[in-house]
Amino acid sequence: MALYLNSAMLVLFTCDFRPATATDRPPAPVNVTISHLKANSATVSWDVPEGDVIIGYAISQLRKDGQMQRSIREVNTTNRACVLWDLEEDTEYVIQVQSIGLNGESRASNRVQFRTLKETDWVPSNSSNKDDPTVQEMNRNMPLQTGEMIIIVVVLIMWAAVIALFCRQYDIIKDNDSNNNKEKAKPSSEHSTPERPTGGLLRSKFKNNPPAINIIEV
Repeated sequence: MALYLNSAMLVLFTCDFRPATATDRPPAPVNVTISHLKANSATVSWDVPEGDVIIGYAISQLRKDGQMQRSIREVNTTNRACVLWDLEEDTEYVIQVQSIGLNGESRASNRVQFRTLKETDWVPSNSSNKDDPTVQEMNRNMPLQTGEMIIIVVVLIMWAAVIALFCRQYDIIKDNDSNNNKEKAKPSSEHSTPERPTGGLLRSKFKNNPPAINIIEV
């Protein structure tokens, strides 16, 4: 009896933790493409067939000469694109993508081969790179930088206006002080009122030479 129970428990244990089969794994990604190709980076994107629960992806990156291999694995994401960084210019690479599901990873997708550009070949273009994740990140930062520049320009204009007003007031005060000093430096004769003669017309005429008086005896 004990042996029977142990065997039953063993069978039950084996059924609960049986390894996942190929039919339980998600299907391989399709439509794997390379876009936004540059000298040192590229963007790989793919599609996943509907109806399967996908919790992440795994990317295998290999140089065509086989000298360097890199594996990128992300879980808990719904992204269907990834930016490949630190690539070498004018170099051929081969990539494959796998979907990560609840029961494991899918088989690898078809191999996709591409060659990076040379530094002199890549010319930035807003129209061709508007969907690039790196360009989108830069565009999100642009409004903040523009706002900061506007604030700096406004502050500089305000300071320039204050300095101009101060200089104008200083010139006015300086001119007033200069006029006051000139008034104080004038001779006293220019400030005094000319003395008007007293005594009328006769006094002013005969002041120094009084007229002679002739006495006639009768």
